[in-house]
Amino acid sequence: MKWPPWLNSTVLGAGLASFFGDLGYETVTVLLPSFLILLGAPVYALGIIEGLSDGASSFVKLFSGYFADKLGKRREFALAGSVATAIFPAFLAAAASWFVVLAGRIIGWIGKGIRSPSRDAIIANSVEKKDLGKAFGFHRAGDTLGAIAGPAIALVLVSTVAIRTIFWLAVIPGVLAFIVLWLWLKEKNPEHQNRPKRLLPSLRGLPLRFKAFLGAVLVFGIADFSQTLLIAFVIVALTPSMGFTMATAAGAGLYLVRNIVYAAASYPLGWLGDRIGRRPVLVCGYSVAVVTFIGFILAPVNIWAYGILFALCGLFIAAEDALESALAGEMVGEEARGLGFGALAATNGIGDLVSSVMIGFVWTFIGYSTGFAIAAVIAAAGTILLVWTTRAAVRATPESGSGA
Repeated sequence: MKWPPWLNSTVLGAGLASFFGDLGYETVTVLLPSFLILLGAPVYALGIIEGLSDGASSFVKLFSGYFADKLGKRREFALAGSVATAIFPAFLAAAASWFVVLAGRIIGWIGKGIRSPSRDAIIANSVEKKDLGKAFGFHRAGDTLGAIAGPAIALVLVSTVAIRTIFWLAVIPGVLAFIVLWLWLKEKNPEHQNRPKRLLPSLRGLPLRFKAFLGAVLVFGIADFSQTLLIAFVIVALTPSMGFTMATAAGAGLYLVRNIVYAAASYPLGWLGDRIGRRPVLVCGYSVAVVTFIGFILAPVNIWAYGILFALCGLFIAAEDALESALAGEMVGEEARGLGFGALAATNGIGDLVSSVMIGFVWTFIGYSTGFAIAAVIAAAGTILLVWTTRAAVRATPESGSGA
């Protein structure tokens, strides 16, 4: 059987490395809310941990993308970041307070910030433009197959193995991810890349339509709070009827459902974006998010209702991850793709920082329904802005960088 040309060793290796990477840190993620509860941390602590980790990662992504382009060292940046991502579960395993958990999470997410823009730029440069959706859809599918295996392992082990021990075991797949990247990730003609001069002029030089697109991504991102908070919500909601251990298992199981849907939808949505247009598919994905947030307000305290809503989360996040990256690769030229992906990641990270911290405090001091209502309104605004800004941007000259 002959593989399609776009499924080269770089795309395949990046997908496999992401499988192992997600296997490690998603095993940690699904148990993190319960671990924090056992440490006696308040609900808003999870929002702070997720928000600050994503915020730190966002700024690192911007600068790492720029310097990887400037130095022509995208592969080296991707490998260096994978080291920090691999070892962060060990910090959590040794934690005695949520402040140490915060420090460990930030270390891991800084590693993701160093790795992601360079890896995405290498993937984008390894395939034809017409195949970007398929390549990133395949990568996200591999990413989330690991995110399926991680929660599944946690679900099996949580009733018999201490959470700290599971965290120690999570280091192993992270090391395997580094090895796979080191062996298979190959950069196409790094010596022939055009190097950006300075950061601010390079940012100003990004295409006008891309900067308009980032504005819509930012607004939507302010609604797109960490899915770890949803696990905490489910544990709190179900503990009175199921008990803490069973509610923890339920949270892991629902997150597993979310990741199965994500993995199953990532490639088809990327393929569909290549066929009918990436913009309309992404708009539909954003719209599903609005419906999902409203659904959490109206749903009864029932594991089956939550299962449907977690499945919808997997669907809209699959569209978001695959199509945002594919649109970025389409809008930004090859010479600045590391910077472009860094800017996209930074935009998403800023949104995650604001949304996770905001929702954590709203849930703690006002209530869960209010938090979901705020998320629904902001997500709707982001969806409308995506439709408006990308339509207007098509009329702009792609090479126009200034004046945005």
